[in-house]
Amino acid sequence: MFWAVLNGVLFVGYIVLGHKVSERGASGGIKQLGAAMAIAFVFIMPIGFFEAIKAFGAIELVLAGIAVGVCSSVVPYVCDQLAMSRLPRSSFALLLALLPATATIIGIIVLAQIPSLKDIAGIALVMTGIAIHRPKNPSANNNRQEDGADTHGL
Repeated sequence: MFWAVLNGVLFVGYIVLGHKVSERGASGGIKQLGAAMAIAFVFIMPIGFFEAIKAFGAIELVLAGIAVGVCSSVVPYVCDQLAMSRLPRSSFALLLALLPATATIIGIIVLAQIPSLKDIAGIALVMTGIAIHRPKNPSANNNRQEDGADTHGL
């Protein structure tokens, strides 16, 4: 439970900070994302460096590691920054609500991981929680449009 709660707290922090960073536009957010990843690399790299030394002798493993890093970190975070800078928070939240279901479908198709009834209930609870949440000030959260205009006053 500790790790699940910690993951949830850190994910909320990522979303809140991501929205703050994206308020200045996607390009600024992507630059700051690159800096954050470089800093994370400096702190995380020593943890697994000695275990990974063996892999540096096999070019296919190095290339696979780079591909995993790009596909699991760079692409999704850049897409998040682009979406956060263009979509209202409610639309972004809807996309986040779909993540557990899409991840489950991919897990079934690609990895043959069949979810249990408990897993499906958990996914449904997450999606329901996001779907029924209503912000205190809806106009403040929905004024982020692609051109930056507030269309709620129309």
